[in-house]
Amino acid sequence: MSNENTCFYCEKDKRLDDLMIKVCDLDASTVYLFKEQTYKGRCIVAYKGHVNELFELEDKELNAYMKDVTRVAAAVKKAFSPNKINYGAYSDKLPHLHFHIVPKYEDNYSWGGVFEMNPQNTYLSDEEYSERIELIKENL
Repeated sequence: MSNENTCFYCEKDKRLDDLMIKVCDLDASTVYLFKEQTYKGRCIVAYKGHVNELFELEDKELNAYMKDVTRVAAAVKKAFSPNKINYGAYSDKLPHLHFHIVPKYEDNYSWGGVFEMNPQNTYLSDEEYSERIELIKENL
């Protein structure tokens, strides 16, 4: 299989590095900070194994993965105080189970609507990324 047809969550290659920064490993997943930060604190919780659908997991795996998802959402809530957390699990073009944890803020971008993948091209300095990652880790 050629590189362009492989999963970047499994390959952990430049395609992944271009979009996100690893925060940590949890029991059933890896947590990444999404580099585009219009939604302050936005993360990805990617399942460690290569599956595409929740129903592909055994009950024990599903419980562990969903525990990780909720743990990250709670950490983002504590770290950044959003008014709501949105969850997205699409995988239309990238067949690997992962949830977007998207903090939403009242009177801010797309409040009351569906979050966008790369809404405003809000990118940070390395120091700012590190600060957000540490806040998330402190609250996990």
